[in-house]
Amino acid sequence: MSFVLRLLNLLSFLVDAVILKTMIHIALFEPEIAINVGSIARTSLANNSKLHLIRPFAFRLNDKALKRSAMDYWNEVDLQVHASFNDFFKGFEKEFETKRVFSLTTKANRFHSEASFNDGDVFLFGPESRGLPLEIRQMTEELKIPMHKKARSLNLAVSVGVLSFEVARQLNYLNLS
Repeated sequence: MSFVLRLLNLLSFLVDAVILKTMIHIALFEPEIAINVGSIARTSLANNSKLHLIRPFAFRLNDKALKRSAMDYWNEVDLQVHASFNDFFKGFEKEFETKRVFSLTTKANRFHSEASFNDGDVFLFGPESRGLPLEIRQMTEELKIPMHKKARSLNLAVSVGVLSFEVARQLNYLNLS
């Protein structure tokens, strides 16, 4: 009987790997606040996105605040850690060349809701205290989330949530129920 159960588990894994592919990639460049990363990890799992963390970051992956905000979802998150931005760039060179990497910045001229998104797109977010460097933003399609003029910026986890569910909406909630 255990052989049958193992076979069923393997088949289930293969179906998930082939049919339920990752919708989008959420990349955090040098994140600083563990609680935000934990919340973003939960959002990534909820909308079937792959989460990329680009080193260095200002906390450890075993940080209690990160685990607390990710709750029991942390081990289920599709996560890849990159040693540097260059390492991340090498993994997504085609997406950079074809303008399928989007950055979120308050300095953009175009709203996130004005862009058309595709399955497999990459969304790059900067650190909480300073945002993405200009030289990286210039390699991407820059977008912003509209907000009142009195606000400087949104919380990073909120921004990821707003953007990722706009993408999910445009993709007709692919693989979500």
